[in-house]
Amino acid sequence: MIKNSILSSTVLIRVDYNVPIKNESLLDLNRIEASIPTIQHYLQQNKKIVLMSHFGRPKGIDRNYSLIKIIPAIEKLLKTKVSFVADITGSTVNREDNSSVTLLENLRFYPGEKKNDIEFAKILSCYGETYVNDAFGVCHRNHASVSAIKNFFPIKKYKGLLLEKELTELKKLKNNSIQPYTIIVGGSKIGSKIHMLKSFLNVADNIIIGGGMAFPFIKYIGGTIGDSIFQADELEVVKEFLHKASKSKTKIFLPEDCLITDNISQKTNKSYVDISNIPNGYMGVDIGLNSIKLFANIISKSKLIMWNGPMGISEVKEYSRGSRDIADSIVKATSNGTYSLVGGGDTISDISRFGLKEKFSYISTGGGAMLDFFKNENLPGTKDLDSIL
Repeated sequence: MIKNSILSSTVLIRVDYNVPIKNESLLDLNRIEASIPTIQHYLQQNKKIVLMSHFGRPKGIDRNYSLIKIIPAIEKLLKTKVSFVADITGSTVNREDNSSVTLLENLRFYPGEKKNDIEFAKILSCYGETYVNDAFGVCHRNHASVSAIKNFFPIKKYKGLLLEKELTELKKLKNNSIQPYTIIVGGSKIGSKIHMLKSFLNVADNIIIGGGMAFPFIKYIGGTIGDSIFQADELEVVKEFLHKASKSKTKIFLPEDCLITDNISQKTNKSYVDISNIPNGYMGVDIGLNSIKLFANIISKSKLIMWNGPMGISEVKEYSRGSRDIADSIVKATSNGTYSLVGGGDTISDISRFGLKEKFSYISTGGGAMLDFFKNENLPGTKDLDSIL
């Protein structure tokens, strides 16, 4: 157990360093870069900083998901040494350590984090006198580091500069009546996204569904999807959503075609086919050329666009054309006066890789949190927090 609390001049900051890594190399620094202003704000006040974050989805302690590999990137951005606490529950920050910044090990190594456990939150609270949440990407989750921990900071708990900016920008967008309004969603998390999409019915004019999210829809309406990503229990979710959508003003658009392969890693026997007629033994890995044209046409007529989730397995170059072309279409619309907001880790990684990061109106560090915000502004991680003084 932790022996005692650290010095009262320490600020405990919940950041979101769940960044993509391949072969030990960080593929996108956007979330780390976004946290720097808040850290520097407190360093300039001669405060010590303790950072905490999750990384990936480890099942218990797994050194492949250790946050220690993030430290060189933080040190380079802050131009200062960063210490590391390898066992959150076994020790506290070394009082003799002169480092002004310390990073805790992956929060998800501990079951108490996702369980929103009050005892684990109490342990975390011992790492600082002041609590700051600057991790918008996890604000929709009832986890110990964003929810239960606030019980131990009755007065000194704040929104970080990034979180404040996110909320300001999204409130502005939520209260906007600009039309046509188009929502574009992709990725594979249909379970978490489909319920949020309901809140956009009768709000958005168009909802475009691509990526792995499209296959349960295609399956439901009678298509053959081969070995494409799909779970049987998603059909009922799709049925309910489409029933509600049919009674709204919002139009739902699905891909017409897709790129398929019989082996994702080997990239063999690739071809474009009707998305409703994928042969057994093949799986869809990207939207097709007709779908790109259809979606681009809708995008070109939109004045407000929100995009969350890639159109395929976009981290693989051969399966990234759909996401890249959709990104290009949104950039073109943005240059013509459309307001564009992009969110979600995979999507941000894509546009960074495509060299388009600076060409959208706003980039949100949240994916599910961004979508959840439009359903309910009072997210678990944003309630009862003051603005930084």
